[in-house]
Amino acid sequence: MTPARPGLPAIQQLAAADMAAVDALIRRRLASDVVLINQVSEYIIGAGGKRLRPMLLLLAARALGRVDEDSHQMAAVIEFIHTATLLHDDVVDESDLRRGRSTANAVWGNAASVLVGDFLYSRSFQLMVELGRPEIMQILADTTNQIAEGEVLQLLHVRNPDTDETAYLRVIERKTAILFAAATRLAALLSGADQATQDRLHDYGLNLGYAFQIADDVLDYASDAATLGKNLGDDLAEGKMTLPLIHAMQHADHATRERLRAIVEVGDVDALPEVIAAIQAHDSLSYSRERALGFAARAEAALQGLPDNEATAALRGLAHYAINRDK
Repeated sequence: MTPARPGLPAIQQLAAADMAAVDALIRRRLASDVVLINQVSEYIIGAGGKRLRPMLLLLAARALGRVDEDSHQMAAVIEFIHTATLLHDDVVDESDLRRGRSTANAVWGNAASVLVGDFLYSRSFQLMVELGRPEIMQILADTTNQIAEGEVLQLLHVRNPDTDETAYLRVIERKTAILFAAATRLAALLSGADQATQDRLHDYGLNLGYAFQIADDVLDYASDAATLGKNLGDDLAEGKMTLPLIHAMQHADHATRERLRAIVEVGDVDALPEVIAAIQAHDSLSYSRERALGFAARAEAALQGLPDNEATAALRGLAHYAINRDK
């Protein structure tokens, strides 16, 4: 009998051989005769991280009994797209720390980061064209377009204290959840699965993405820089209205709400203790965790009907991990 919810180390071990093949492919296909592209690309790819999105694709493909070179190439495409979004995000957010070290834009400047992000996007499209599957190109063209929409939507809500939960969810659907969903749907497509299975895995990825991002936003008010790998309160400094703060503002008294509005409008990170106090006073972290838990439960429910094997168990484990992590 397979474990119901293996932990992250066991999940990573299950995917290790395939992830090693993907990492090797990524490094081969990063190569450029422009030295700066190699330097910036290697810097951000070499930063490590959990490689969650390509791992999702590989585990979903393994759950359906088919992992091959096309799966590896598709996983590399997903990672290139994700890495491009990180480079662009850090420029837009003016971030100087990611995964505990300086961002690429802090080292090489904004122009280099944006342009190398563009290189990674275009390289991802070269890789997907090589697979010669129009339906794959359609999914990823739609996905990258929605990611761009998410970036613009988030920009529209910067330092906007009137951002509500519905608007917040629209942003994280496009910025995070949609790429998770593309990864798991593409695994089903490459595996020759029927439409119903493709839809189930899409729903799994989408709900997992929601859960993961909400949990991430909780950590920005509940963790510390050493654990989180970025500066605590970065979301506030960048003017991002995330769920804990949205909930606190909705439930605060008039005076507190007006004070929070003023803090958000200027991105006053020095007022972080006041914001955290309001969030704690209204149990907003618990509310946000419950919302993340609900999305994780939907992700697990979407796996019903998949083969009962170690990879499917690993997908369940990732739903649990998404909401029970410290970074």
